[in-house]
Amino acid sequence: MIELEKNKQLILFDGVCNLCNSSVQFVIKHDKKNVFMFAPLQGETGKEILRHYNIDTAKTDSIILYTSNQKLYFKSTAALKIAGKLGFPINILSIFLIVPVFIRNWVYNYIAKNRYKWYGKQNECMIPTQKLKNKFLK
Repeated sequence: MIELEKNKQLILFDGVCNLCNSSVQFVIKHDKKNVFMFAPLQGETGKEILRHYNIDTAKTDSIILYTSNQKLYFKSTAALKIAGKLGFPINILSIFLIVPVFIRNWVYNYIAKNRYKWYGKQNECMIPTQKLKNKFLK
């Protein structure tokens, strides 16, 4: 299984989704404590985690947060947990974790279902710059 350094978290994202790639860039810009690493769901690391945890990509195909203690968070919970680790004022968004999951995920699923139509799709995963390469796993 994938071992992360203590206090590191891995964001698994849809590597061909423009909205997801923009979100990754946003997290990188606001991750002042250098908490997050990234891997596309379509890559080796993403596939290994999906296989190990028997995750059905038909039900979860946009974001998974994997922590150094091997906990997994999905959909809106993952997004809000990520926001909580970013600087002020973004971290205030984590207050929405008090909203019941079925409500949060209804909104999340609506956006996820329409993300390719609204934001487009790439033919292949984003290639990180040399400066950011150490934040990405294949």
